[in-house]
Formats: sequence, C-alpha cells, structure tokens
Amino acid sequence: MLGTMSNIGFGIDIGGSGIKGARVNLDDGEFVGERIKIPTPKPATPDAVAETVAEIIRQAEWDGPVGITIPSVIKGQVATTAANIDPTWINTDVKELFGRYLSEREISVLNDADAAGLAEVKFGAPEAREGAVVFLTFGTGIGSAFITDGHLFPNTEVGHLIIDGAEAEYQASSHAKDREELSYKKWAKRVSMVLNEYERLFNPTVFVVGGGISRLHDKWIPRLTVETPVIPATLRNRAGIVGAAMAVHDHLTP
Repeated sequence: MLGTMSNIGFGIDIGGSGIKGARVNLDDGEFVGERIKIPTPKPATPDAVAETVAEIIRQAEWDGPVGITIPSVIKGQVATTAANIDPTWINTDVKELFGRYLSEREISVLNDADAAGLAEVKFGAPEAREGAVVFLTFGTGIGSAFITDGHLFPNTEVGHLIIDGAEAEYQASSHAKDREELSYKKWAKRVSMVLNEYERLFNPTVFVVGGGISRLHDKWIPRLTVETPVIPATLRNRAGIVGAAMAVHDHLTP
C-alpha cells in the first residue's frame, strides 16, 4: 500500500538505540499499520543513519513526504548540536543528507522534543493547547519544547540549564534516577528543583511531561512541589513519529 491520502503522513524518529517509523493518521494521531523499528547503527554517523531511514521507507513502501526527528538543534535544516548523538552530525545539512537517500520528495527535519511536543499539543490533553506550554521529555536527558497557543518556539534546550551547580538533565533525567538508584521520592525532589527554576524563568501555563517514565506518572507527579500544573503526556513513544509526520504535512522546516 502506497501512501498518497492527504490525511495520512509518515514520520521517522531517530533515537540512540532505535530508528522508528510509521504511517500516521493525521486526523487522530494513531498509527496506520505497524511501526517499523531498526537498531540505530554504531557509530550513528549521518550517512549510516540516513541509509537506515531509507531502509524503513523501503520496507514501508511509502512514496510520499517524510518527517524526521533527530536529537539535535535544527536551524535552517542544519544540525548545530550533538549532545546525545555522533559529533559528526554538527554542521550537517540534514535536508541535503536525507534528500540524497530518499530521492524526490518533501522532507522536514526537526528536533525530537519539538516534534513530540507538537504531537502532544494536538492530540494530548486539552490543557496543552492554550497558553504557554512547556513540554518536557525525561529520558537519557531532558528534552524540551516551548509552545504558545499551539505555535512552536523551536530548539529550546533547557535540559542544559545550570541549576544548583550542574546541568538540569544531569540531576533530574530518568537516566540520573537509574544511575544513582534514586527512589521516586528522592527523584521527584530533583525534578521539583528543576521545574521550580523553569517556573521562575518562563512562567508557563502548564508543564506536560513525557518520556518512558511518564507511564508511571502516578509514582512521581503527585510528589512534585511546583505551583504550575503538571500533567502527563499521552502519546508516549508515539509522539516523535506523530510530530514528525505533522511537521512535513504542515511544511514546517525549522
């Protein structure tokens, strides 16, 4: 089945351990068919990753536009950082890179947290659709997306803010919880410290928190000591793929 229907898109989410892609129904944010996942190549150089992306497209038999997320700041379709990916991505023209592997088609590349945030705003809790929303993913690091009344301010990297002498994500990511074998009570205290600083600096309407650990939100969100409402993300591991498909459908090219 080839992808040509206007309400069906295709998104690819590039992560540290796996590269995942799927057709997305852009009316409801649900996958159409099965998700395809291929392990991220080692080393995850731009060309190796682009070849893996092309293999996902071949397996899916998709001939339409493709949205792609990577864990990097994307400015003018150029990757400018590589905090959690191979350093050879820095200064890579990502549109040219993926264009060489995916032939003649529209391509949008954006930051992974930005993509997930856009998906959560459209298909997640109603509270996330109005006002100043700070979307955060807790995983290896802390990813962020700032969205005002549905409009994205791209490439925020507040996980790297220095709080109490160290980067926020070093102290309060879910990786930090695992690394230091913290209880949910102790980890929630770390997260509260970070959120209180974000609250002081940005005054959001709501925090939306995602990442794998959001599945267990009842163990830690009630323990947070922050005045701004904190709600769990709903799309979880679908968010990046859905947001990528939305981005290329809406011709978004940060």
